Amino acid sequence: MAQSEPPGEPLVRTERHGRVLVVRMCRAHKRNAVDRRLAEALDAAFNTLEDDPELWAGVLTGSGGVFSAGSDLNAIGDYVTERGGEYGLIRRHRRKPLVAAVEGAALGGGMELVLACDLVVAASNAVFGLPEVRLGLVPTCAGLFRGPRALPVNLAREMVLTGDPVDAARAHAAGLVNRVTEEGGALAGALELAARVCENAPVAVQASLVAMDAWLSGADALGWRSTEEATRTVMASEDRHEGVAAFLDRRPPRWTGR
Repeated sequence: MAQSEPPGEPLVRTERHGRVLVVRMCRAHKRNAVDRRLAEALDAAFNTLEDDPELWAGVLTGSGGVFSAGSDLNAIGDYVTERGGEYGLIRRHRRKPLVAAVEGAALGGGMELVLACDLVVAASNAVFGLPEVRLGLVPTCAGLFRGPRALPVNLAREMVLTGDPVDAARAHAAGLVNRVTEEGGALAGALELAARVCENAPVAVQASLVAMDAWLSGADALGWRSTEEATRTVMASEDRHEGVAAFLDRRPPRWTGR
């Protein structure tokens, strides 16, 4: 039986720190895995960030010592919102800088949430990974093209093809992470970085972000088409069914290559 949400607990909490909006995922009992309800709550929070002229930057973080384990498998892909796309963020057109504050695991879709942010602050215990191949799946939320864009290509390939995660120190050395803090300090570090951004002229900051994103995302249409082709291939495979079954049964998968 699926575990129900704790009664009365919001799935997303928002806090205003001056010009900065903190968006906290609060589905810790599911390692902040994203389903329809969490996606809608995230979408609403990011709508507030974009639409409120008093807010100049945002911070996305998790709870329970985890950033996010990615997609809730029980959601079966039902986590796409009209304005933000997957998870309320992945395809969102943004003008305001967003900082990821990462404690613990950012895996699968959690890593893809990080890749959708503009700056990253990670605690020393943070780990980043795209483990989908271990389930006979592929990253579907832009990891296949944003990963090689944010990381050295061979490191991105290693993460996708082995499914092995990297720690905060390696992610920082590779350029994915802007700052590393002590454990428990990622949010404070992200707020400090966001506040530093907010010391500058918001029109100039937003125009600069839009210009950089326009250049960086120039090949995104091809990236999405390639991702959709890869997804169709694995969804038609026997290995995909075996990978998910093995994960749910907590046993090693028996791959057939079909």
